[in-house]
Amino acid sequence: MTESTTPGTASGIREFRMPDVGEGLTEAEILKWYVQPGDTVADGQVVCEVETAKAAVELPIPFDGTVHELRFPEGTTVDVGTVIITVATGAGGAPAESAAVREAAGSAGAVAAGDQAAPSAPAASDEEIEPEGRQPVLVGYGVSASSTKRRPRKPQAAPSVPGQPGAAEGGPRRPEAAAIQAEFNGHAAVVEGPTGVAGAAPAAVRPGGRPAGSAAPSVPGGRPLAKPPVRKLAKDLGIDLATVTPTGPDGIITREDVHAAASAVSVVPAPEAAALAEPVPAAAGPAREIRIPIKGVRKATAQAMVASAFTAPHVTEFITVDVTRTMKLVQELKQDPDMAGLRINPLLLVAKALLLAIRRNPEVNAAWDEANQEIVRKEYVNLGIAAATPRGLIVPNIKDAQAKTLPELASALGELVSTAREGKTSPAAMQGGTVTITNVGVFGVDTGTPILNPGESAILAFGAVKLQPWVHKGKVKPRQVTTLALSFDHRLVDGELGSKVLADIAAVLEQPKRLMTWS
Repeated sequence: MTESTTPGTASGIREFRMPDVGEGLTEAEILKWYVQPGDTVADGQVVCEVETAKAAVELPIPFDGTVHELRFPEGTTVDVGTVIITVATGAGGAPAESAAVREAAGSAGAVAAGDQAAPSAPAASDEEIEPEGRQPVLVGYGVSASSTKRRPRKPQAAPSVPGQPGAAEGGPRRPEAAAIQAEFNGHAAVVEGPTGVAGAAPAAVRPGGRPAGSAAPSVPGGRPLAKPPVRKLAKDLGIDLATVTPTGPDGIITREDVHAAASAVSVVPAPEAAALAEPVPAAAGPAREIRIPIKGVRKATAQAMVASAFTAPHVTEFITVDVTRTMKLVQELKQDPDMAGLRINPLLLVAKALLLAIRRNPEVNAAWDEANQEIVRKEYVNLGIAAATPRGLIVPNIKDAQAKTLPELASALGELVSTAREGKTSPAAMQGGTVTITNVGVFGVDTGTPILNPGESAILAFGAVKLQPWVHKGKVKPRQVTTLALSFDHRLVDGELGSKVLADIAAVLEQPKRLMTWS
């Protein structure tokens, strides 16, 4: 966790920066703020929840004070090391506006200040002094003094210029010139009326002189008026700013406008693309396309799977096995007083069977060291369990699973699953895995060809257990049957070794007494 004290502040404003909560991750998304400006916080108090590429993590503040400012709203992805919250640790520190509110109010304040100062400001003034107090903020880079000076607003009546049509009568300025001036001044264009006096309701103008009544105003070149954070939000949501109806001061697009446009996404046919300047009615039916930003756990999973699939040569083998005896053992264990309160299911015995197979074939529990051109055989088993969560698929692992008894393994599995479902899995719990089990059977799937987690040697897919006709003791009988699939890295595991491991797992599930005879 990193923090700093802002120099030159009488009230002692301290900054809290986005920490690296995932060992080398470069960004995190702010999921939820637990505090607001003006709230009192204490050292160690959780102020927000963030999601990295690996997990959701709660961040505690490392000092006492009063929340001064929240730099980013919920849903924003922030780089590690960027200030996300400031805290007033001294007396007299009034809370500041949040970044989301400030960016909309700042623009309105700048325009209003210009309107009030225009009548009394001399026409020949070359500079406009920024008022003390609130300073311009570039989100993500803190507060800094501007090195540029704003041009003064032109007087209401344009000066007469010989040879210019309408100048002697105080005619209106060209809308294009007003828009260009507004772009450099940082606010929307103001169109003067035919008498040379600004109208009561200034309107932004798009190229061609059309008032911006239903779509975003723009300057020549077709660029709508919006601040950088709003543009980034629109980009993340896949929204074209040219189709957004602005509600901000002087026709500036706000965050609320972008969110409103995202909730009413409609597809415009290609022949009508040129008519985007006109109001576009909402589609009568549901949207045909919905764009979902790829970030957090889903983004990390996609990158890891691509890296694994195109780095490690995958081989997958399958076996179908009668697990009737294993299913009976599961029911018996549920009645065992020694297993009371523990999570007992077929996955527990599949995990135990895999650990036993690894003990009998230790060469399968290894990793490939490309840099040193070595095979690293591991004497420990960090057993990964693929878990589906609301934020995507994650694979936490049970450390040193080979040393756990059956009750200890059941307890570890239950804790792992419940923590994952709550979204509280820590990054450390998802690192250092050696082999993994993915239970596709819970979805009614028979089997699959799973992709290895990067750095691991094997992954076992456990399919659905179904009642099927099976030859048992020379007769066809209904038996509980499942299919197992083992994918492995062919650089580490050849066909013989992979076949032995899969056959051992199947043998244990077919005759669970081997858990004792092979131990």
